[in-house]
Amino acid sequence: MDQTQATSTQSYKVSKHPLKAILLVDDDRALAESLQAALIEENYLVDVANDGQQALLKLKVNEYDGLVTDLMMPNLRGDQLYDEVAKLRPELAKRVLLITGYPSDPTLKAFVERANLKCLIKPFALNDLITGVRQMLS
Repeated sequence: MDQTQATSTQSYKVSKHPLKAILLVDDDRALAESLQAALIEENYLVDVANDGQQALLKLKVNEYDGLVTDLMMPNLRGDQLYDEVAKLRPELAKRVLLITGYPSDPTLKAFVERANLKCLIKPFALNDLITGVRQMLS
């Protein structure tokens, strides 16, 4: 092995858990990209959708171990997406982490309570996201 190969193999992080696939849904593209990067760094496979409708299409053709979704989005809000997931993939509906910048919206607040899901309030620390994803998948 030459010096280049030795250096490049040393930079990889070894996963302590089997790879899990997550669908991350947020209409804020910059935020979605940074959250995706943070989760990839933790050895998750992360697919991104930028609205609920796009997420629903991805859910129909791909298998995911967990779903992280914003609540307030165009085309299909996170609560509506969750209801569709519950019909389409009931087992996945048990592994959902919500994120929102609108914690006081009465409709969304009622949904979070009804669905009994963990919800992170934006802005949140990346460690809170990682902890939430680990809890969601356990």
